[in-house]
Amino acid sequence: MVAMGTIVWLSSELMFFAGLFAIYFTIRAVRVDLWAEKTADLNVKFASINTLILVVSSVWCQLGVWKAEHGQSHRTGGLLDIRNWGMREWYVLTYVFGAMFVSGQVWEYANLVKEGTTLSSDVYGSVFYLATGFHALHVTGGLVAFLLIIGRTFTTRHYSHNQAIGAVVTSYYWHFVDVVWIALWATIYLLK
Repeated sequence: MVAMGTIVWLSSELMFFAGLFAIYFTIRAVRVDLWAEKTADLNVKFASINTLILVVSSVWCQLGVWKAEHGQSHRTGGLLDIRNWGMREWYVLTYVFGAMFVSGQVWEYANLVKEGTTLSSDVYGSVFYLATGFHALHVTGGLVAFLLIIGRTFTTRHYSHNQAIGAVVTSYYWHFVDVVWIALWATIYLLK
């Protein structure tokens, strides 16, 4: 039930982001001149590296899911023995990469504000910050979910199937925000 509920909820989130894409493309079609000017300020190389960080975090997340499905909540060997890491260690690594991604977006926002692109500067700034900002909020929500799932591994004596379901549905959400970001990145940074 939890997995099905999460999938239904993610479908509604997909419709939300579809609306943001519709706004982006509609305003872009109307203000072609503004898009030509403002996209020159984007740091495509930095955004691409930041995107890679988020994509790699999904790999770590999936490795954690596999460990959760096998009932291994934490490592069974030394910290440097990656083969024996459990879900907790992979999810901590996922969290770190997700936090790096959000920090990268904040850094990018600071640079764009210095160049004069703000939420209220023009329609481009409004659409850019609306789309990427809502995504950043979703990533932040995912980071909170990872903290809850990681914390749960410290409070249970036996890591059961029920705890693993929480880890799995958190991964659904994380992969969802990853795919949405890839679409946003391609739309905003590559389709100038």
